[in-house]
Amino acid sequence: MNPVIRKLHEAQLRKDLPEFRAGDTVRVNVRLQEGEGEKVKERLQAFEGVVISKKGRASSATFTVRRVSFGVGIERIFRCIRRQSAPSK
Repeated sequence: MNPVIRKLHEAQLRKDLPEFRAGDTVRVNVRLQEGEGEKVKERLQAFEGVVISKKGRASSATFTVRRVSFGVGIERIFRCIRRQSAPSK
């Protein structure tokens, strides 16, 4: 890999993520924006479930979390580098 690209990828990596793998139960705090115009509010919403997969590496890494809510399975894919989501065990 090109050294410039490697430096760019390393700069985008998050160092504060805990170690987790498929099968672990995690709580991901997702930052949501509500409202429009001047009345924009931000809040954190917890999404708790089981990690079913991890894909990619470096700045393109993603993980999929599945939870069952009211009898319906919900899966969400999160990127590891985004500041909008952070898994915690």
